[in-house]
Amino acid sequence: MKFKSDIEIARSAQKIPIADVAKKLDISYDDIVPYGHDKAKISDKFLKKLSSSKKGKLILVTAINPTPAGEGKTTTTVGLGDGLNAIGKKTAICIREASLGPCFGMKGGAAGGGKAQVVPMEEMNLHFTGDFHAITSAHNLLSAMIDNHIYWGNKEQIDIRRVVWKRVLDMNDRALRDIVTSLGGATNGFPRQAGFDITVASEVMAILCLANDLKDLQKRLGNIIIAYRRDKSPVFCKDIKADGAMTVLLQQAMQPNIVQTLENNPALVHGGPFANIAHGCNSVIATKAALNLADYVVTEAGFGADLGAEKFLNIKCRKANLKPSVVVLVATIRALKYHGGCPKDEFSKENCDYLTKGLVNLEKHVRNLKEHYGLPVVVGINGFATDTEAERKILQDKSKELDVPIVSSTHHADGGKGAKELAETVVKVIDEAENSFKFLYDDDVDLWTKMETIAQKIYGANGISAPANVKKQIDELQDNGYGKYPVCVAKTQYSFSTDPTLRGAPTDHTIAIREVRLAAGAEFIVMVCGDIMTMPGLPKIPAAEKIDLDDNGNIIGLF
Repeated sequence: MKFKSDIEIARSAQKIPIADVAKKLDISYDDIVPYGHDKAKISDKFLKKLSSSKKGKLILVTAINPTPAGEGKTTTTVGLGDGLNAIGKKTAICIREASLGPCFGMKGGAAGGGKAQVVPMEEMNLHFTGDFHAITSAHNLLSAMIDNHIYWGNKEQIDIRRVVWKRVLDMNDRALRDIVTSLGGATNGFPRQAGFDITVASEVMAILCLANDLKDLQKRLGNIIIAYRRDKSPVFCKDIKADGAMTVLLQQAMQPNIVQTLENNPALVHGGPFANIAHGCNSVIATKAALNLADYVVTEAGFGADLGAEKFLNIKCRKANLKPSVVVLVATIRALKYHGGCPKDEFSKENCDYLTKGLVNLEKHVRNLKEHYGLPVVVGINGFATDTEAERKILQDKSKELDVPIVSSTHHADGGKGAKELAETVVKVIDEAENSFKFLYDDDVDLWTKMETIAQKIYGANGISAPANVKKQIDELQDNGYGKYPVCVAKTQYSFSTDPTLRGAPTDHTIAIREVRLAAGAEFIVMVCGDIMTMPGLPKIPAAEKIDLDDNGNIIGLF
């Protein structure tokens, strides 16, 4: 039996006009900016009219550490949203936009999968409404203005050896990590070492996703540190007067996008920082708008809970004054078996030993969320036909041990109706469970201690380490008044450790800090750990090799 691919399912969707989707959230046609028939932006004028008094229930969807077996976090976010609507709850979905890097690399798109998808799938996973291009352009405008400022006399006395602002591109391209610019003579400027990051790692992306409005956006852009002078004093974006033009380029991109699920329920798709190299959440504007317009809002944080949920809670919730009502932790039996040591070719075979061993990963995430953040947790298991009764029994026993509901869901195959039990459980937990949400650390704790706290409590590490020069940087940031900022960890998503091969819940390891970056506009400190790259590379066989147009002009190969 041949199963339809995600793109085939998406293409056969019975979409309704985007105006009718917006109407479900009480947004009139005059308050949207249509981008064709099936997607639109919510106007800035409408967002300004929203009252901050009405608050829906915020549901955070996160996951165990990702595996080759798949977990289905975005799929669960969409499926749960459809499931909540199916049981009569006015619900909006908030997810991130897709980066071209993973789409053409190995991870694929960000629209969900199976019968739990957001459409139009092709547009969303490609150019969509152009937000990422606007972010790329705004970022690189600043790069151009830095080099231009230096060329025309360097009034701000920028030390060209200390320009910290790289360029960006929304594509995996390892050849651009370290480059030399301005070769070819005096007319081309001053040669210097530079490099590229991927757009989703851009501070401009982080700022767009954390800003409350255009005024806040411009202020944050102006506070970006672009370079240092010879006396090591910082040079800001506003010093070279780039913040205004950057804001203009981002004006439309600041407006959240509204689309629909396969079941015609509203989804706000906006922003897309990666959680392994950035803070991994959709925009504050979209989330707050959804909370104002719906009774329940389902949103996701990138990768596993050690990265995505940690940053959602300690950065986004802190900055935007948000409080989740419940956390849904996503897993599959296949993925749990992988964490127990199961080889890739045995995912579909019953093996209770591998599953039992792999449950340590699930357990660590559950305890982190309950004990360190004080949040109620529901475990959502994406069901596969190969899951056995014996394996399900092990999960139910673990459910009693952890005192959390573990619910199997079939939204991938059945859409919203397959997520009804999960939806009902989530509502029940919101209504009945104790919620004593707290941050992992206080603002006034020093930067080293903040990082150490994350490493010890969330990752299960013995502690942290850093070379002398990096430790000095951290101390200088602390002394210069940036110690109040939260920490944004860049590390592998595949393990609690910095070694991607260590499955389960490793202990007796150390988190090695390789680099520290100040994001003064986004207002957090990036600590780069292990071998993680902020400009990824393509795999040996990139997904781009299979993406094409068929004879009818339809896109094939996207997943």
